[in-house]
Amino acid sequence: MEVTITTENFESYKNGDLPLVVDLWATWCGPCRMVGPIISELAKEYDGKLVVGKCDVEENDEIAADFGVRNIPTILFFKNGELVDKFVGAANKATIEEKFKALL
Repeated sequence: MEVTITTENFESYKNGDLPLVVDLWATWCGPCRMVGPIISELAKEYDGKLVVGKCDVEENDEIAADFGVRNIPTILFFKNGELVDKFVGAANKATIEEKFKALL
């Protein structure tokens, strides 16, 4: 399942029953536009196993600041409400999917 992560709903998703993957991105970011479709595809493939969220850092900069995100795209991986992994930069589907698998 792919959801939109905002400052208002972040905590509820982070502390939900399923692991959470958060793609921090911005509309002006070229590498984000490359990674975005991969994240959306993986969200469909892992539906029911984890929640995948997209967080626009221009609209929700508090989330990026709270986790020390200085570069985008950054993908944050949460399990049981805790940050367990972080990936910065663009990558191919296989590389990102390994991170998804490790979260399960």
